[in-house]
Amino acid sequence: MKKIIFLVLFSYVAVGQTKSDIQGASRLFDLTFTSQEIDTLYSDVLDNVVNYKAMHGLSLGNEVPLSLWQNPRLPGMKFDETQRAVVWPTVKASMPANKAELAFYSIDQLAYLIKTKQITSVALTQFFIERIKTYGASLQCVVSLQEEIALAQARQADREIAAGKYRGLLHGIPYGLKDLFAVKGTKTTWGAAPYQDQVIEEDAYVYAKLKESGAVLVAKFTLGALAMGDYWFGGRTKNPWNLNVGSSGSSAGSASATVAGLVPFAIGTETWGSIVSPATTCGATGLRPTFGSISRSGAMALSYSLDKVGPICRSANDAAIVFHYLHGTDGKDLAAVNMPFNYQANRSLKGMKIAYAKNYFDKIKDTTRNEWRALAALRQQGVTLIPVEFPDEKVYTFKIMDVIIGAECAAQFDEMTRKNIDDQLTRQTKNDWPNQFRTSRFIPAVEYINAQRHRYTLMQKVDAVISQYDAIICPSRGGGNQSAITNLTGHPVVCVPTGLDVKNKLPTGISFVGKLYDEGNLLRIAQFYQDHTKHEEIHPEAFTR
Repeated sequence: MKKIIFLVLFSYVAVGQTKSDIQGASRLFDLTFTSQEIDTLYSDVLDNVVNYKAMHGLSLGNEVPLSLWQNPRLPGMKFDETQRAVVWPTVKASMPANKAELAFYSIDQLAYLIKTKQITSVALTQFFIERIKTYGASLQCVVSLQEEIALAQARQADREIAAGKYRGLLHGIPYGLKDLFAVKGTKTTWGAAPYQDQVIEEDAYVYAKLKESGAVLVAKFTLGALAMGDYWFGGRTKNPWNLNVGSSGSSAGSASATVAGLVPFAIGTETWGSIVSPATTCGATGLRPTFGSISRSGAMALSYSLDKVGPICRSANDAAIVFHYLHGTDGKDLAAVNMPFNYQANRSLKGMKIAYAKNYFDKIKDTTRNEWRALAALRQQGVTLIPVEFPDEKVYTFKIMDVIIGAECAAQFDEMTRKNIDDQLTRQTKNDWPNQFRTSRFIPAVEYINAQRHRYTLMQKVDAVISQYDAIICPSRGGGNQSAITNLTGHPVVCVPTGLDVKNKLPTGISFVGKLYDEGNLLRIAQFYQDHTKHEEIHPEAFTR
């Protein structure tokens, strides 16, 4: 028999097992019971089995949420809840002599071309559709080309703009969605073989908001199966800088396609690194907003207390534009909130407190690496960088993330494990979901709840540091546990490219960590860095034609 199904959820003792099996199972959970204690609890354990079996007979769809909701706010926290006028940079643009250069125009440059009628949305949409048809297969980044939807939305945008009804900077701009967002009439595959023909007749909040803004959906992009890594049922999504390596994940296609110029921007999600990692790997700018800043309704749920939605773009200013149109809630995701987004593109950094995680950077012994060069570039522009001790293993004393993400993800795909549907997943290694879901069945409810309580104390300790600064700069890779810690606490992160690694010629990056709901200042600081380095303007040569 390929696997043993443990019918008792938390003690994992099957009906018919002896009392000695309880003693054996208890040792897996760091417990020891006396014979008398086992005699006393044995009948209750078997009674629980009846309850679990009854629960297993009631199917729970992925869309069914928890009745418990994560909140990154701590008692006593106060936030600016006044929405002021957003200030965008003044941008003008003209059609390039080489039309291929349009592939790497910023969102506001493309918006200017459309608004001034130098190009129609239909023409721009057809341009990006042709790029997807040309390059999508080599990158293995496209699940489905949505040509019919795209052209219909582009034609509508052109009609509205011609009539003087201009919706804003995203009106008529093509984009792509990570294929875990439901769109009526399309397949939503979650990147996984068991769901490759799945149709969810719902429009995700993210899609509805972008449609409302006038943006044009051209494609649904790949994600690692069930939002892990870059392997999906059709292959492995490639890094535009080197097609022999993967793009990382799980927002694999969104990052790969954006960097290769197949779309001006795409939407990703992150539970633990799924925006920051592929954005860093491919050389994109990724925004992982404060937990709850964007409603997740209509999106595949992996971990209700950790999942976040965010844009993958070319620049921090582009990310600000997309976030401006996306942030908020439809009331369906009870963890989501309406908070202001106060972004001023030309705001001076004077008066801002910007720190860097000295304890993380000190672990990067090669001081010629791009992470160190990024700090030097900011100092050259007159930015005073304050060295701080960012929370690390002294605070993150055990792998809280492993317990929480393991239990929540396994619960979301409970039936996949119990009914052996996981056999259909393409990847079956030790580190892939099938094994991870099985392993997580050995997490007792008590340990999961206590891990959440430890998470609360972690949130308190981390906020004591982050709340003092407008941004703290961390390496996007290496140096410490920043990714796990800030995903658990819900703090926003913007990752930006810092050039190419000298040895392997692949992108490198740094991350700006900010205060809760302070994406406006965080993105301004990141854009300041980009204004003075221009690393985001370097593109993979194979896709510049």
